[in-house]
Amino acid sequence: MSDGGSVRADVWLWRARFFKSRSLAARFVEEGRIRLTRDGTESRIDKSSRPLKIGDELVFAMGGRLTAVMVTGLGERRGPAVEARKLYAAMADRGAEVLPPKPRAPSVGSGFGEDAR
Repeated sequence: MSDGGSVRADVWLWRARFFKSRSLAARFVEEGRIRLTRDGTESRIDKSSRPLKIGDELVFAMGGRLTAVMVTGLGERRGPAVEARKLYAAMADRGAEVLPPKPRAPSVGSGFGEDAR
């Protein structure tokens, strides 16, 4: 499958152990939740059959965190976690800052037993 120098996006995400099943990875991809940068051109992946190649950069939000990785290997199977970590390298998001949510000021009358008005 990866002999041609590319592999399907859903298969790679599954092999790299970002998802428990290939169908979950495919659904995530088809929702358009992954940005791909290849040769300096950024696009959104919206089909699970879209091929990924070594050197591609992926950015996606999962589990409340922004994940940015570079594809360093395609893999032949879904192996153990040690093997899966060799398929990607973590990247620092270039220039973008992920800020924590701003704390909200308490509303007036938000205490227990008080009138909500």
